[in-house]
Amino acid sequence: MDPIRDPNPTRPGLDHLPTALIATIMIKLDVPSIQSLASTCKTFRCCASNILSFIPNFHLLDVAPSVDLLRPLLHPNNPYLRSLKVDCTRLADSSLDFLISPFLQEVYLRNCADFSGNLLSHLGRNCKDLRSLYLSSVAEKRGRSVDVSHLEELLSGCTQLEVRGLCYSSVMTLILMFDVSIFLRHNFARVWALASSNLTSLEIGYISSVMFIELLSPAVGPHQSSNHLRPSILPNVQKLCLSVDYITDTMVSTISRYLLSLTHLDLRDSPIMEPRMAFDLTNSGLQQINAHGKLKHLSLVRSQEIAPTYFKRVNDLGILLMADKCSFMESICLGGFCQVTDTGYKTILHSCSKLYKLKVFHGTHLTDLVFHDITATSLSLTHVSFRWCNLLTNLAVARLASNGELSMLDLRDSRNLGDEALRAINTLSKLKTLVMDGCDISDVGISYLSKGLMNNLVSLSVRGCKRLTDRCISYLFDGKSNPELRELDLSNLPNLSDAGVLLLAKSRVPISELRLRQCPLIGDTSVMALASMQVDENVWRGSSLRLLDLYNCGGITQLAFRWLKKPYFPRLRWLGVTASVNRDLVDALSRSRPYMHVSCRGEELGTDQWDDLDDIYLQDYEEVDEFEQWLFGGENMSDDEMEDAVDMEDLFE
Repeated sequence: MDPIRDPNPTRPGLDHLPTALIATIMIKLDVPSIQSLASTCKTFRCCASNILSFIPNFHLLDVAPSVDLLRPLLHPNNPYLRSLKVDCTRLADSSLDFLISPFLQEVYLRNCADFSGNLLSHLGRNCKDLRSLYLSSVAEKRGRSVDVSHLEELLSGCTQLEVRGLCYSSVMTLILMFDVSIFLRHNFARVWALASSNLTSLEIGYISSVMFIELLSPAVGPHQSSNHLRPSILPNVQKLCLSVDYITDTMVSTISRYLLSLTHLDLRDSPIMEPRMAFDLTNSGLQQINAHGKLKHLSLVRSQEIAPTYFKRVNDLGILLMADKCSFMESICLGGFCQVTDTGYKTILHSCSKLYKLKVFHGTHLTDLVFHDITATSLSLTHVSFRWCNLLTNLAVARLASNGELSMLDLRDSRNLGDEALRAINTLSKLKTLVMDGCDISDVGISYLSKGLMNNLVSLSVRGCKRLTDRCISYLFDGKSNPELRELDLSNLPNLSDAGVLLLAKSRVPISELRLRQCPLIGDTSVMALASMQVDENVWRGSSLRLLDLYNCGGITQLAFRWLKKPYFPRLRWLGVTASVNRDLVDALSRSRPYMHVSCRGEELGTDQWDDLDDIYLQDYEEVDEFEQWLFGGENMSDDEMEDAVDMEDLFE
């Protein structure tokens, strides 16, 4: 597409702008934004090509690029490339040579299921200056393997970390979001002795508690007594996040004994059955937490995702013993402590004067009394979450609302909360995120929000609030469109129909994430309304949605798929549908829009933050996303041609 030239010669076009000026602007953008601009005219395309040869940050997470897409973008000889973030769903070992640069200091690779352990080895051999590493799902695909020798190469290759200038950080972060229990226990502990002493943050997706204990406290040498304290192999770790099989007293005491610099501790387990005493956390273990008084953030969660298990050996006494050493704690998350009562929780509120974030999951004995005198404390809470706390009532929320600084409030599945809770919440002028899933609220409660809070709210979730109807949509957007709202979850509302979605579409609110899963009355009309939704013609055309979840909506038929193809929903990156509608249509849609994640198994969508790409350019000509147009091969290929290539029209007709 040639640059648009003004017929007036006294007003030159974009091709007359200084290249240095264009480059100065474009270098501040991310890769998708640069490529979006490159698709608009030859001047921008030429400048983008040059910029990619010296760009310092290459971040491409909202699509899963193929090898053919990445190869022309990642210049192998770019000496300025420091940060790489890529969704590797479509990549494998064959892409390592051009994907990994020796100049990298930050690497973030997710969905690495098709990579083998060679990924770890390659990083260890080539990235000597690595400061931060995130890897997820490594070798999860059948036929791929990862061995402890690969981990050894990674750890041994990343030991020479030095501060080489003020613009660099000496902090090293290692995040291995996959199951490391596949490694042999003895060898696993041995190779960690090679880990850099500069490592300050360690996160592991899954590891057995025994393996981690052995990692921190290797076997005692033949000439050493059993009381001999060996130096820690991770002396400077300040942040530790682990998912384990069992959180135990031994594990907690070992962490406290060897990790002397710890300020952030996040432990989570999911036992398959109630643990025995030796494999559980008790009051004694809780007393060992924060032995050195440096801890500021603590999270201990027992998940019920596998079995309904709890910390049954911890009670108020354990919380009292822990609270004595936690006066400087800023963030606390406790999940599954079924024996802790109001006494324990009140101790936390009155002992931790610097606390700003408090989360409690499955607080089976947590009642309104905890908040009876909360105004007498000096707390200034900003993030509060009480999930599955069914003894809480509207009175607790009214007292909690005295914290006027609250920006996030999560009351998911606290089923005794109703409309009066929303009346109190409406007084929180700084609230940005509100989660009321499964609460006993009605359309009347939503009407309270429309009187003030909706002007500032960015994210609202009312999933599973069975009493809500189409009228709640009219209250949310009653002629006063909320310009801030970006995420809305209306899933599992049996009385929400197409009429409600039509009201939403007419509101012209620039929502980027909309979840409507398991709404039996939502059908094709809703899809057509959302596809035709106009937000602001002066800014963009077409729907602003990046995520749309329609999984198991009762009225979705083959007709809806006509409105899910291009050019409708030009910015959509995540789509949830039910494959049983027509598997051929789902497959054809996936082929025609390969860079849109189409999910049909019911999994939750869009766990990552989307980049705000659309505010850096205008779309005055076609209702298509320039970035997506570029991904498909440039401006010379039309949407119809792409659909013909995969026989899309034949399926729809």
